[in-house]
Amino acid sequence: MSTASFSIWTTRAASATRRGGSVAVTLLGLLLLTFFIGRVMPLDPVLAIVGPDADASAYAQVYKELGLDKPLWTQFAIYLGDLLHGDFGMALLTGNPVITDIARVFPATLELATLAILFGVLAGLPLGVYAATHQGRAGDHVARLITLFGYSTPIFWIGMMAFLVFYAWLGWAGGVGRIGLAYDGLIPKHTGLLLIDTAWSGEWEAFRSALRHILLPAVILSFNSVAYISRMTRSFMLEQLSQEYIITARVKGLSQRRIVWGHAFGNIRVQLLTIVALAYGGLLEGAVLIETVFAWPGFGQYLTSSLLLGDMNAVMACVLLIGLIFVTLNLISDALYKIFDPRTR
Repeated sequence: MSTASFSIWTTRAASATRRGGSVAVTLLGLLLLTFFIGRVMPLDPVLAIVGPDADASAYAQVYKELGLDKPLWTQFAIYLGDLLHGDFGMALLTGNPVITDIARVFPATLELATLAILFGVLAGLPLGVYAATHQGRAGDHVARLITLFGYSTPIFWIGMMAFLVFYAWLGWAGGVGRIGLAYDGLIPKHTGLLLIDTAWSGEWEAFRSALRHILLPAVILSFNSVAYISRMTRSFMLEQLSQEYIITARVKGLSQRRIVWGHAFGNIRVQLLTIVALAYGGLLEGAVLIETVFAWPGFGQYLTSSLLLGDMNAVMACVLLIGLIFVTLNLISDALYKIFDPRTR
């Protein structure tokens, strides 16, 4: 190995080590903060187990079994030790291992959020580009009004109104849950994603039922993403359209389509990767209101129920998963940066 190759290899190894250490410290800090906040919250997990009518001896026994009689730092050290052995604890809410519960509920949220971010990108990017290319005109004002609506209107209210109109009145939507009752529990679980599992099994009637159930909540959930993505796209595009290379392209007689999409948009796509990644992460951990309105058995509902019950095993595992999601999305964004923008390599 040459000196130059060895130098490059050691530099990359050092960079990967630093990044891995940064990720570990971030997740550890997230767990530490969540653990101590959970311990000072006015919620008693012991009462959730024994009930309010239990005597003092039963309460004391469960309190000791949960390890709540030990100092907080000792409790956290025990939890980390179990975590390193793959033990996330038992959920008070269901009595199942926490990892089993998360594996059951997360695919529902993953499917919903993935469809929502697709809608957000397909609507938000063109809307932002259109607003930037029509700055100050009627189209720009309409786009900004849509953005304001997406930001300011409570998503649970939009969900309830949409449910009333498209399900109760028009009968277009499929109702609550992920699939019709006639197909519930009959579809083999290959991935946990109903649209994929029904298509995989060739159950096209069930596929249509799952599609009718997911479209409305996914569209509603995408509203905030549409607003965020379109607003950032407009801002990035306005910056690029004011650059000298755009003026030069116009002087050369290039078409408006090529200038906008080939030059200006091409130079902001790297920035948009981070915007889309952050929006996707937000959908994965912030879908609880829509899941509540549409009785969607997903990750958000599970986290909220666990939090209200004081089930810290479930809450800690959910927070760790959320942290891993955002860290992973950021790492993917960094990798895509290097692919699309050679200057960052």
